[in-house]
This record gives sequence, structure tokens and C-alpha cells, in this order.
Amino acid sequence: MDGQLLPVLLLLLGASGLWGQGPGPGGPLEEAPEEQPPEEDPLEEDGVLVLSRQTLGQALREHPALLVEFYAPWCGHCRALAPEYSKAAALLAAESARARLAKVDGPAEPELAEEFAVTEYPTLKFFRDGNRTHPEEYTGPREAEGIAEWLRRRVGPSARRLEHEEDAHTLMDTRDVVVVGFFQDLQDRDVATFLGLAQDALDMTFGLTNRPQLFQKFGLTKDTVVLFKKFDEGRADFPVDKELGLDQGDLSRFLLTHSMHLVTEYNSETSSKIFAARILNHLLLFINQTLDAHRELLAGFREAAPPFRGQVLFVVVDVNANNDHVLQYFGLEAREAPTLRFINIETTKKYAPEPGALVTTAAVTDFCRMVLGGGVKPYRLSQEVPPDWDQRPVKTLVGKNFEQVAFDETKNVFIKFYAPWCTHCKEMAPAWEELAEKYRDHEDIVIAELDATANELEAFPVHGFPTLKYFPAGPGRKVIDYKGARDLETFSKFLDSGGELPTEEPAEVSGATFPLGLCDAFQEKPGNATEPRDEL
Repeated sequence: MDGQLLPVLLLLLGASGLWGQGPGPGGPLEEAPEEQPPEEDPLEEDGVLVLSRQTLGQALREHPALLVEFYAPWCGHCRALAPEYSKAAALLAAESARARLAKVDGPAEPELAEEFAVTEYPTLKFFRDGNRTHPEEYTGPREAEGIAEWLRRRVGPSARRLEHEEDAHTLMDTRDVVVVGFFQDLQDRDVATFLGLAQDALDMTFGLTNRPQLFQKFGLTKDTVVLFKKFDEGRADFPVDKELGLDQGDLSRFLLTHSMHLVTEYNSETSSKIFAARILNHLLLFINQTLDAHRELLAGFREAAPPFRGQVLFVVVDVNANNDHVLQYFGLEAREAPTLRFINIETTKKYAPEPGALVTTAAVTDFCRMVLGGGVKPYRLSQEVPPDWDQRPVKTLVGKNFEQVAFDETKNVFIKFYAPWCTHCKEMAPAWEELAEKYRDHEDIVIAELDATANELEAFPVHGFPTLKYFPAGPGRKVIDYKGARDLETFSKFLDSGGELPTEEPAEVSGATFPLGLCDAFQEKPGNATEPRDEL
């Protein structure tokens, strides 16, 4: 029979009730079972498997360790990831690793996107041993070596087994920071906790031993995780509580804290680790590294650091390097160095010593203690009010005129809080300008914007970009968070309804919002603290 006629005949048979029992007394019409697409061999592109609904099943059977990227052709973050993803595939192929990389065009394969609950791009999922129902979410880096190492630690041991003293020294010679788990019983559940942490702590090398001679060599009598490092005190011990067991969260914080130098110089390579350390208080020394007098201050700064380890992170910022964005964040100019600034990265409150304060061990110690004890008041940044701040349709607000404008009881004020580097802020700028132009003759409506990276507010912190807030007229200092779509039509409906979205409007913003963390503010564009994605 002609293969092209078969689907038509089957359709006619179903429609006439001959498929199954048919409608009527005999029973309801039964639907034909869903036809599964025939399987095909996966295509390959730059060492990455290109999967579809027809090829995913075969790929899962053939590759017991498969990392799959769900991407969209229009997604900028996906395009940025693509070359690193291909490099990672090449690294693994050169090692004959068991892990393979693959990708799926989400918009072109909606059934797969739905099956795996893909809601944003890129989304990466790791499939082990063909398990299609419970893939692991990829949480690793977005650069080639990081991707490859994340997979290596899942298809192979995440910690090297140490049998002899020579093994331990060989391992410690490979990296500046090496973590060794000393466990008397390698079947203990604490070992599984240790190995689980080692899977994701990609910037450290891990070893594992139960050998009595190695316990003796390193002066240990009970289970202990030891961090060996080629700087500062050289070693930090984390004894395992036999009653409570090894807590992965506590161990992770310990390793992050003690893997940092007592004093870390801020640059593009160290910034992500600084903010990953989860130490909320940072003390920054701004100096010009080209000046001898400034470099001499480092010794006293370093001497003040040990008592505050784990509580305050000591950071050096070279004002002669490419760190203008850091200076701007703290409202400083290079000529003001040497100087100190203290910040809590959770509250983003900033503190400064008295003008002309010395940078000595005693002065640094006293300043830290006073801030931690509540003896120093925070300062807030604000630009000067521009002379023409109210001359354009979109009014320009800064910290110094925000309260006066936002809480004017005679005006309904709609404000965009933005960052100059924020992609989504730039994308919505035309709609915001159109909105201001549309309502420029409404005396009771003000459309405004405020650069939240250069102006800090007492009323509330700004945690993401863009943030949109509506301040309705009247007493009470009421504030309404805008969560609708970022287009002229929805903005207009929101204003016309007095700060309420009609019920048919979506409740959530259709585009992503970049979170504002200190790491983001320290950089001219969002950093690695939060991996941006494009939502569907």
C-alpha cells in the first residue's frame, strides 16, 4: 500500500467509528494511541550532539553521562555560552571521557521543553544512566574548563584516594589550595557528604584517605577535613563532630572562608570568589599600587585581618588599575586614596572613617570594631540635582530630590530605578520615554527615573534592575511595586486605573530582572554572581 495513503485511511476509519467501539451504546470513541516518532541517529555540531524528540531517547541509551543544553536561537546568553560549550565538548573528547554534551532547540522542540519544565534559556540538565525522569540541574560555571570539570567530578571520583605520604605531597604540590578528608572509615556517611561537596567545589582539589600513617603524619587522631594552602597560615582544620556528623553547609562555609587570602586584591579574577565567600562584611583599602608610601600600608592592613577572619573580608583596591566602577560605587575619587571603606553586602550600607584617619593596624582594628558594634553611622550616595532635572518628559531623580518628588501628596509618581549597564533597562527605555511623552500634560502624573547605582535611598533598598515603583498621590507614603509587562499599553492601563493592573494582564514581568548584588554593582555589567537567563 502506498505509504502516503495509510494516515488518510486510518483517519477515515477513526472518524467512522471503526477504530475501537465507536460512539453510541457500545461505548465512547477511543482515541488512537499517540504515535511515537521514529528514532534517528543524532546529528553533531562542533562536537555537541544536536538532539530532537526523535533522537533524545537513543542519545540517553548510548551516553550514560549526558549534559543537555536547552537553548533558543534568539537568546543572547545562549549565543555567549555556545563557544564555551563546544570547547568543553572538545576537552572531554580529548580525554576520552564518558560524558557527552548535547543541545536542544527549545522553541523548535516544544514537547521536550514541556517535558523537562524548561521556562528560561539557557537551561542545562544532566542525565545519568539514561534516567529521563530525574535529570540533575546544572549549577556549574559557564566557561569551558568549568563545564568540563563539573562533568569530570560526576563521571569519575570527586576526590583522589591517597594511600601513601608521597601521594599526599604530590596532590598538595598541584594547587595552591588542596582539601583532604581524613576518615577512619570510608564507608561512613560523612564520607558521602564530603564527596558530594567535592563535586561542586570546582576551584579546589580534593583528596581522601583512611591510612593511619597519614593521620599520624599530619598530627590527627580523629576524622578531620584539612585545607592545605600555600599562603597565610598554611593549614586550617575542620574536625568532624562524631555525634552530629559532617554538615555540608558548615564545611562549605569553612572552606570558602579559609581558602581566601587574609587580604585579597580586587580584580576581575578574584571578584567572583570574593562574593562567593558569603562573608557579609567587607573592609576595602583603596591605594595606588604605584606609590611606595601606599604599598607600605599593606603590612599594617594585613596584620589587622586575622582576628576578623570569617567575619570581615579584607580587600585591597588599586585605584591605578581599571577599578573606576568600584570608586564610583563608593562615591570616591582616586585622589582620595589611601582611604578605607566598610560595607555590609546584604544591607549595602557603607561606612567611612573620620576624614584624615590613618591606615595603621590599630586604626584599622578600631574602625572595624566600631562599625560592627554600631558606633559608626552609614553614609548614602547621592548625585547632585541636575539644573534641568524636570525639563524633560522623564524627570531625573537623585538621592537628594527623591523624597520631595516621590512622596509629593499632590502627584502620582511612577519611577524607574535602573543601572546604566542593565540590558533590560535599555530595552524598556523607549517605552518609558513614550509613556512620559503621553502623560506630559497630566499635571498630577510624574514619570521619572533614578540611577540606583549612584544614588542610595533611605526609604528602601533597590534589589534588581529595572525596578518600577508607583507612588500614588495622598498621605501615607504609599508605594506600589509594578509587576506588569514593560510596554506602553500596559504602563498606560496601570496609570489610568490608579496603580492597578487589569485582571487580564499578566501578573509577572515577561522579561528577566538583573538582581543587584555588590558583585554586580562593582562591575560595568552583571557579573558571575548571578547567571542571567532569558525567560520564555
